[in-house]
This record gives sequence, structure tokens and C-alpha cells, in this order.
Amino acid sequence: MVSRVGFGVERLRDLQSGRRVVGVRGDVLQWERVQDTGKSHRVFNYLTPLEGLECYNQDRGREVMCHRSAERVHSEPISNKGKEVMMEKRSREEGTDYVVRMVKEHDVGFIWLWFADILGFLKNFTIAAEEVEDALGEGMGFDGSSIEGFARIDEGDMVALPDPNTFQLVPSRLRGDHTVARMFCDILRPGGEAFEGDPRYVLKRNLKRAADMGYTFNVGPELEYFYFRDSKGTEPLDEGGYFDMTPRDAAVDLRRETVVALKEMGISVEYSHHEAATSQHELDMRYTDALTMADNVMTYRLVVKQIALQHGIYATFMPKPIIGINGSGMHVHQSLFKGDRNAFFDRDDEYYLSKTAKCFIAGLLKHAPEITAVNNQWVNSYKRLVPGYEAPVYLSWARRNRSDLVRVPEYRPGREKSTRIEFRSPDPACNPYLAFSVMLAAGLEGIEKQYEVPDPVEENVYEMTEEERQKRGIGTLPAGLLEAILLTEKSELVARALGEHVFSAFIQNKKIEWDHYRTQVTDYELKRYLPIL
Repeated sequence: MVSRVGFGVERLRDLQSGRRVVGVRGDVLQWERVQDTGKSHRVFNYLTPLEGLECYNQDRGREVMCHRSAERVHSEPISNKGKEVMMEKRSREEGTDYVVRMVKEHDVGFIWLWFADILGFLKNFTIAAEEVEDALGEGMGFDGSSIEGFARIDEGDMVALPDPNTFQLVPSRLRGDHTVARMFCDILRPGGEAFEGDPRYVLKRNLKRAADMGYTFNVGPELEYFYFRDSKGTEPLDEGGYFDMTPRDAAVDLRRETVVALKEMGISVEYSHHEAATSQHELDMRYTDALTMADNVMTYRLVVKQIALQHGIYATFMPKPIIGINGSGMHVHQSLFKGDRNAFFDRDDEYYLSKTAKCFIAGLLKHAPEITAVNNQWVNSYKRLVPGYEAPVYLSWARRNRSDLVRVPEYRPGREKSTRIEFRSPDPACNPYLAFSVMLAAGLEGIEKQYEVPDPVEENVYEMTEEERQKRGIGTLPAGLLEAILLTEKSELVARALGEHVFSAFIQNKKIEWDHYRTQVTDYELKRYLPIL
């Protein structure tokens, strides 16, 4: 008989025989087995129906699990507070079998198929559960000419091929009465070849470049956002500040519900807290590989907005919705691994940074201006990138200094695998697939060409005079979208990273946006000039 003591485990706990419980989802126990090969660790994930368990209990402070049978489902990347392990993706055939079985076992009625356009907007269409096997085998056709940056009307036929590794049941709080699942899709041309305009494909191509050099690219973004009473104004829900424990109100409940929903969709959240600005919040997802994280960012933004909407509240990832206070950033922690070894760590270095890490930092600093249009793609993005509001403006790096573009979190003994850098300029309204691509491309360029990293700047760069910054060779990020576009347009690095199709479509789209913006007559102009001119 199954004992229900210990259900609801949220963190990994050591088990007998190398097994560790992840948690319970409905009537299924999720657990994993870690195999030590001597050179690396391999994680095998399992799902076991509760009726297949003889016992699941706690015994003298440790978990004990007995089972009659457990079926291997897949092996995927696991990251636990910096402990990176190698992964083995399940085959497409295994993945298809798993998805079909889960759809039947959970009586799934509909499946959402997700993908992104070049601006990072989530696109979705729904198929009935009966179509899932055909969708996984052949994909589902759609008109790509209606998707921003995809194709002209005379070549619009596209195919969305679901990735079975991304299958997740959608929590009831997000889907209504019917049981729904979701999968992210890779976009193909009708002939079956990858569509070069698919942002997910762009990231895969850049990750392959890293893999060919022996690296795995891991990221941990921190997305900030605001809660407002509605989408028509900026009335806040609270007056709290950074890490404030405000009395229980709508914002606290929204944040908690969002964390629960994300966990139910397989996304682990390490921290949730109030940010520095009024009604500004942040949930930090656990570090993982860049492709999984880009999918997670897309899910995160939807879940945050959907939970807020259900309570009559509006959540926004707009970079700078209110003048005079901090805007919202997406600080991206990142590192490269070779197998299970952190390629950024060097015990003998003053900063505990390897030559590889320093070259990666140098690549980011050198190419930061030309990748800024991708990381900060909106007119409003540059209202955030101004001195005085914790957003980086100057091209510098340091350990403790949060005014720098690149920050190196301080090393903690025994946490070598947590060694990483933090790139602080991106905002949460970017396309994560493209943003991770250009950051990786800039860092790899620094490694390949052995760029020399400049000296760190531990002083407050904002308080330096222009002359002092010039003397120390500290450059700046572009001050506006037009300047950023023109720099990106000339960038060979960004053109290679994005590919010709996405690069051209992105530049064209941003020029159109700038043209629309520059022809607007704003409230500022009316208030400033109408009374005197």
C-alpha cells in the first residue's frame, strides 16, 4: 500500500540506491537516478504511477522508496544550484511514445503548440489530442506569411514540428476545464529542412558552434516585471522596495501562485521577491542549458501575465513603464561547461576566473554595443539604460560593482561549478532565443580570438567624469534604438549569429519601429513647447 507521508517534496533529496525524489504530480511520482561514470554524472528521469509503488515514506529523516516497476522516460539536463551534469536527450521515437502515453494516461483533450516570432512574441495553435501522433511524426502545417519575420505571402507554407522533450501538462489554473498539454515547436519548410527564420533554430545553431568547441552554454536570467491595476495606467499594487516583506496583499498572492504554476510546468524557481521599484517583482529560475531556458522564459512571461489577468491585474515586462524609478532588466548569469567541469573556474586566479572566462568577458565587452539592439529591442528599452537607476550604461566589468555591464559574483569555497558572469544590460522584453544567441556569439568570439580583458573597474562608473572614463578606456552602450540599430546593421558578428534571414528581417522591423516613433507628437512636446511656441 502506498503511504502518503512525504508527498509534495519540492527539492531533491538523497534516496537509497542513488535515487532522488523530485516531487509528485497528480497521481504520478517523479524521481531520478544518478549514475556516476567516473568522468561525469548522467541523470535518468522516471515517472512512476502511484499505484506502481509499494511504499513511499520517510524513515529516520531520509526518503525511502520501494517500487515494483519504474519505466524509463527520458534523460534530460538537471541543474541543482550550480551542480551541472551531462545529459542524454531521449530519441525522438522514445519521446513520441512518451508523449502519446502521457496524453492517454492523463486524458488530455487538447495540446498547445508554441513557437516564437523574431520579436519574441509567443505564438500558439491548438490541436486535438487525437492528432498528436501525426503532429510529432510529420508536423502541422500553417501560414508563415502572417508571422512577423517569417516569410513573404508567396512562400508562406510552414510546418510546426513539436519537440517531445518540451511536453508538459498545463496546470488547471491556466487552462480551464479541459486537460491541456503544451509543446514547443521547431519550424520547418515543407520539404522538412529547418527554417532559418525560426528563432529556436537560430539558438540551436549557435549552441552547436559552442558544442563543436567542446562547450555547453548554461544561463540563469533574472526577469523583473511590474504589477499594475490595469493595462491603461501605472497605478501600483504596493509601495514596497527591494526584498521588502510587505503585508499580505494582491502582489504577494500573485507571486506565490505564479511560482506554484511554474513548478507545476516543470520550471524550478529558486527565489521570488519584491524588487527595488514600487510594485516591481522578480522570480529567479534555476540555471540550466540555454535552449531549455529560452523555452522557460517564454513560459515564464505567459504564466506571470495569465495569473495576474485571472485576478484582474496587469503584469508587464515593459522595460521602463514609469519615469523616475528603476526599470525592469533581465540580468543573465552565464557560464560554459566542458563535460561536468566549469570552464570559467580557475582556483589560482585572483578572481577565480579562467583564461576562457576572461576572454568570454572581453568578447561581451567588445561586442556589447553591436548586440544591444537584440538585447534591448524596443524604443522604451533605452529609457531604462540611463545613469542612476542600476541599469548599466558603461562598458566595464568588476566583482561587487553593480554599475558595471558585466559583474562577476564572488567565489564561494566549494562552489566551483557556480562560477559565472552576469551580463546586466538585457531587458525582459527581448527575444530570449536571439538574445542568448548573440551573447554566446560575442563570448565565443572573445575565446576564439583570445581577446584581452581590460582591468576591472570597482569604482562607481556613474560618478566618474567623462574625462576619467575616456582616460580609462570605458566606452558606452548606444543611447537610443536608432544608434543601436545602425551599430547592429554593420555587425558581422550579429549577422553570422542570427543568419541572413533573421538579421535582415530584424533590422527592417526595428527601422520601421523607429520611424513610427520619431513621427509621434508626444505629451512631453505638447507640455514643453505648446505654451511657448
